[in-house]
Amino acid sequence: MKYSKKDRQKLLLETLEKNPFITDENLASTFHVSVQTIRLDRMELSIPELRERIKSVAAHSFEEEVKSLPIDEVIGEIIDIDLDKQAISILDITKDHVFARNGIARGHHLFAQANSLAVAVINDDLALTRKSNLTFVKPVKAGDRVIAKAVVTNSDAKKNSTLIEVTSKVENETVFVGQFSMYRVTMS
Repeated sequence: MKYSKKDRQKLLLETLEKNPFITDENLASTFHVSVQTIRLDRMELSIPELRERIKSVAAHSFEEEVKSLPIDEVIGEIIDIDLDKQAISILDITKDHVFARNGIARGHHLFAQANSLAVAVINDDLALTRKSNLTFVKPVKAGDRVIAKAVVTNSDAKKNSTLIEVTSKVENETVFVGQFSMYRVTMS
């Protein structure tokens, strides 16, 4: 469907409000226009490029909130966190993350993103992984953006234990699922 410029720009604003992490390429496909048209629309509407939108969302000073490890030790970039409830991070897969032979991401990078997010969501000075159960659902390739969401599913104060499920997606398709049993020093 072809939109007028005014309608397209209105829908562009609505779309980016719902999902600030959508790429210009995906927007161009959605609105059946060129990437350049999307970039011009963004410029006219004073909407920053994707990387700046991510930084803006992340600028809510998560460093003050994350207690269980230094923020620079989290693999990926935390964009949302609600301690002891849920957290979201983004990891852009580069050629350094993949096997040279086939361009597929090494599994330990997906695990590291998920595991560090599971540690970061714990509202405690120390959180360690006791056990994990992992499922690699689909291959991830260079250029993919992996969005991982950690959700606290259960806590047991007697065992100083918290269960967390992490689901990682690329373009809304699940690529990795991990269940993490975490040890923590205290329970809030």
